[in-house]
Amino acid sequence: MQQITAFLMFEGKAEAAMNLYVSLFQQSEVLSITRYGPDEDGAEGTVKQALFTLNGQEFMCIDSSVQHAFTFTPSISLYVRCNTEQEIDRLFATLAQDGQVLMPLDQYPFSKKFGWVEDRFGVSWQLSLEGSL
Repeated sequence: MQQITAFLMFEGKAEAAMNLYVSLFQQSEVLSITRYGPDEDGAEGTVKQALFTLNGQEFMCIDSSVQHAFTFTPSISLYVRCNTEQEIDRLFATLAQDGQVLMPLDQYPFSKKFGWVEDRFGVSWQLSLEGSL
């Protein structure tokens, strides 16, 4: 059966991002990690390819061995439905730390509590309290 997996490309920060994300969500873990070795295109020790889960959903990430003129954009984001106010507050605070708030955590016509943040690694997250309007 075909499976679709989100693929996140970093430039030297893949492991730090992956470890942060895995620490934030239940049922999350690093499944595998392959690192660049000496004499390979990427910086030795950085992530050649990693597979991890967030709340049971698989993601992949790499540290690109090539510098690009692009990075992440908010036009695609990870959308998280939170079950409690404590959860949405904790996730928003952690993801916003050293990042950028795109929409403050607040009530909106489409949600009783919602926030949109770009984390310190450039990944965009939309957080919404479950049971919203």
